[in-house]
Amino acid sequence: MTTQTPAPATARTAVRPNLVRDSRNVLVRELRPVLRDPFTLIFSLVQPLVFLGLFAPLLIGQSGQPAGETLQWFVPGVLVMIVLFGTGATGSNLQYEMMTGSHERTLVAPLSRSALLVGRALKEVAPIVVQAIIIVLIAWPFGFAINVPGLVAGLVMLAVFGVGLGSLSYALALKTKDREWLFWGVQQTLIFPLLILSGMLLPLSEGPDWMRAVATVNPVNWVVQAERALLAGQFAGPEVLWGAVAAVAVAAVGLTVGIRGMRRSS
Repeated sequence: MTTQTPAPATARTAVRPNLVRDSRNVLVRELRPVLRDPFTLIFSLVQPLVFLGLFAPLLIGQSGQPAGETLQWFVPGVLVMIVLFGTGATGSNLQYEMMTGSHERTLVAPLSRSALLVGRALKEVAPIVVQAIIIVLIAWPFGFAINVPGLVAGLVMLAVFGVGLGSLSYALALKTKDREWLFWGVQQTLIFPLLILSGMLLPLSEGPDWMRAVATVNPVNWVVQAERALLAGQFAGPEVLWGAVAAVAVAAVGLTVGIRGMRRSS
């Protein structure tokens, strides 16, 4: 009499969440639509190009200075504008995924909840760098002087700042969920005061005292000033230090709030 030994069951290896690996996977997933349809990246340049083409000539005419000097002041503000408007609206993509049920499917995947936020936030770096370089190259023939080390340092600061703003935008989307009107209402209410009180488009030196006082606590203002210093090749000024502090602080707060919101997401 022979005894049949049952075949051993195949052991299933559980995939454990890993922040670095999962963030990379989410980053690749988020970048694929951008690579497949780069027109969205180009279309998002319309607004900064309008400001560069229509607002800059007004500043040049009013200042009475050479076009190159005025562009040296104005272009860094346009680069920060790209980050402010671009990353500030990215939460709408996550909100769309929540409304269609796509986000709920990713929540049950064997991925770190933190990576779902970090990977999305890192994805914002690529459009920021590409768009900033395009704007600088467009301004170059009109007298804008390119300082390569300063430009590289400025792009790094913009990337850090953009990660923070993008994370805050995702956190807002998680909070408002399917109330799209609320997301855009809060986003628009915050973004325009931050823009105006940063001296991005017009200098605040001639503004009222209260406006200058509020600008001193506006992190966008410090990033704008730091970008102007860096793109001019000035690395040792206090503006660069305060701009770096502001960018890192926004990134830290954004990632903390965003990760907490993603972990609580259901």
